[in-house]
Amino acid sequence: MNAEAVRTLTRRIREKHPLIHSITNTVVQNFTANGLLALGASPVMADAPEEAGEMARAADGLLINIGTLTSGTREAMNQALLAANAKGIPTVLDPVGVGATAYRNETVQSFLSTGSFTVIRGNIAEIAHTIERPLPLKGVDAGEVPLEVRIEVTREAAQKLEAIVAATGPEDVITDGRHTLIVQNGDAWMTRVTGVGCLLGAVVAAYLAVADDPFQATSAALLAYGVAGEVARERLRLHQHEGIGSYGVRLIDALDELPDLLVEDRLKFYEVHDRT
Repeated sequence: MNAEAVRTLTRRIREKHPLIHSITNTVVQNFTANGLLALGASPVMADAPEEAGEMARAADGLLINIGTLTSGTREAMNQALLAANAKGIPTVLDPVGVGATAYRNETVQSFLSTGSFTVIRGNIAEIAHTIERPLPLKGVDAGEVPLEVRIEVTREAAQKLEAIVAATGPEDVITDGRHTLIVQNGDAWMTRVTGVGCLLGAVVAAYLAVADDPFQATSAALLAYGVAGEVARERLRLHQHEGIGSYGVRLIDALDELPDLLVEDRLKFYEVHDRT
């Protein structure tokens, strides 16, 4: 992975304008749509069970985000997942809040038993709950979980689920169970604006839609998104009258300027080799 590979995939999104079907939570729909447009992708958000499968078949990528789960959206997600799997369309699951309620837990397990995902993205607690593995400590903040534990849990999830797993946090862990990449790009303010994490799932779907290698696509997506988050914060520092309310706008602006921002010395990542 290098800057040129990330730039190439980013340019390809702008050239191909992949249609990304995002069945996401109601809190972040507008932000997600605008983020995809800034990146160069085309958003669609059909969440009616009567058309979700048909729309998924027409799309180039599918995001399922369970943030504001209802029985209707659950059925729409299931129909879209089955349709995408049947057509070989890349799929991303963002299991928002899994572990918080029995309904969310059962929904995620139902999706995993009836379909498959190319990528599963969440914080380390969500990843652990997805494979029904309790974390060795009770902290809900990913920063409280040692990196070696996050790597171990993420690898286990990738192997069990036969998917690429991206556990986001102070350092992002991306693995397919064999290869593991640690991404250090990003900014703490990315956790302070609703929708920033959820948009990442759609961004991953856009990169998957234009790539042959899902692991490379996921890595490129997190690197590019992290750089955009850093640039957004840097620009806010130049305008003292702007604060957290302007951060989301600055992030969208930065996504619009990719791939020009993706210079080699901006990318911060390293590979972790499996000791086994």
